[in-house]
Amino acid sequence: MTPTYKVQWAEVAEKDLIGIIEYIAENSLTNAINVFEKLKKKALSLNQFPQRGRIVPELKDHGIILYRELIVTPWRIIYRISGKKVYVLSVIDSRQNFEDILLNRLIE
Repeated sequence: MTPTYKVQWAEVAEKDLIGIIEYIAENSLTNAINVFEKLKKKALSLNQFPQRGRIVPELKDHGIILYRELIVTPWRIIYRISGKKVYVLSVIDSRQNFEDILLNRLIE
């Protein structure tokens, strides 16, 4: 099946991913590589049927329905669809408070 969407990573999402991998690599390079591959593969899979991800619940509660997420336990890949592109916007740890992370990013 031919990909119908182009997946692009925002700079902040790339920084999120690097931070996750560096943290895991402190204990296990093998695990870090596995997590990296798993997250990248899951995000790349958005080139087909990106609508399959759920709308981010914390944002939906405020009437914001543009942002979706895929879960790769314990991480959340946050993205939005625009035309024929999927923009990966963040990769966050689901054990953290999403609203706090979002607020910190808006303040920066």
